[in-house]
Amino acid sequence: MASGFLSVLLNKTLQSSTLRLAFIYVIVFSAGIFGLLGYVYWSTLDYLHEKSDHAIKAEHALLLKTYDQAGRDGLIALLNRRVSDTHFDDWAYLLVDSSLDYVAGNLPAWPKNEGTERTLLQATSDILPDGYHLLLGRKAGDQDRFGEKIAIGLASGAGLFLILAAAAGISTSRRSVARIEAINVTSREIMRAGLGERIPVRGTGDEWDGLARNLNSMLDRIQELVESNRQVSDNVAHDLRTPLTRMRGRLERACDQELDLSQYRSLVNDTIVELDDILRTFSSLLRISQIEVHDRTAAFHNIDLSEIAREVVELFDPTAEEKAVRLRLSGAQRVCVVGDRDLLFDAISNLVDNAIKHGGNRGEVEVVVANRADGSVLTVADRGPGIPIEERKHVFKRFYRLERSRNSPGNGLGLSLVAAVANLHGARIEMVDNTPGLRIELHFPFSDSEAREASDQEAANGTMVPSRA
Repeated sequence: MASGFLSVLLNKTLQSSTLRLAFIYVIVFSAGIFGLLGYVYWSTLDYLHEKSDHAIKAEHALLLKTYDQAGRDGLIALLNRRVSDTHFDDWAYLLVDSSLDYVAGNLPAWPKNEGTERTLLQATSDILPDGYHLLLGRKAGDQDRFGEKIAIGLASGAGLFLILAAAAGISTSRRSVARIEAINVTSREIMRAGLGERIPVRGTGDEWDGLARNLNSMLDRIQELVESNRQVSDNVAHDLRTPLTRMRGRLERACDQELDLSQYRSLVNDTIVELDDILRTFSSLLRISQIEVHDRTAAFHNIDLSEIAREVVELFDPTAEEKAVRLRLSGAQRVCVVGDRDLLFDAISNLVDNAIKHGGNRGEVEVVVANRADGSVLTVADRGPGIPIEERKHVFKRFYRLERSRNSPGNGLGLSLVAAVANLHGARIEMVDNTPGLRIELHFPFSDSEAREASDQEAANGTMVPSRA
């Protein structure tokens, strides 16, 4: 199995676009490197030849000057000194008469083929006024050996670069292909067996691990949505089965029994009530879906959260009085947020309605609206039994109801709507113990315009505005 996987991996590596691209880069960079190394090589050789030419010209001028000043004997004496000096071992000197017979120097005779000799010497020659011939040069062997060493060094460096570049390209391509293949294997396993598989994270902290974590988070979210849809389907089937069964029973009774007009009306009225409850459930589901799917932020504008909270409190004040619950509003006079007024009204209404129904055992529900350093906060607090910590993460799911609330009116969609509205507005929901009771907080971040307005106001007052994270 392992050998098969390695074979597939090698196959994919050789066929991968990453490897082809790596080799293209290797070729391009190699051409650049070879061009640069070639320039260095030829520039070095040119520099050495030019330097040797300057030295030969200077030595030639010295020999001619000595001849002009001291004559032939002085030139012969200088040549003998040069030949005996070890510093001039790589120099070639030769003085011959008009018949090309040897007179002085370290060459035995005048070169018969001067063109061939010049390939071994970097030399110059002169015919002196008395008919003698003077040859001066430097042996080219040392320069050639130096050039060869440079060439060998540059070629070795270029070869090493090619090997390392090719190894790096293959290694990088193989690593990329291995990670991609791991994602492909996981994807095929997910398509075959379900959403339980996750892409392996190697812990290297590189971009592949980042991609794997993001894909795993996406899979977690997809699995959560699938589970949520399954739960919604189960809950819809469960919640609708009872009222539909009751309606069917009434209709069967109406068909099987002779009823008077008042009984028929009572049966129809009861059926209409049941149907209204069902329609309200579907209406709530559609509203939540519309909030989650459609982009309604285009209609957002600056609104006063305190005013909305005040309208909600006024709306539920009669309901609170019927249940002997004291409903009160406190907080800032004006708290501005950017959002949809109708959606926020519905969300706050659901929070207050839940607090009155399930948290008003001690006769008090408080709605607080306030400005804080990091944004605006709306709080709905009650003195009821609260929600256990382990259940708080579930109460925003559709149709989820606490065990003690199953016999009370409702469809379990109120807090789901609150969560959808909060998510649309970028608000954060927090549930905190109210000792006793529960406190639900909606934290709205400052908009850019609000932050600038607050900054200008604080600057006018000569104080600093806390920075927003």
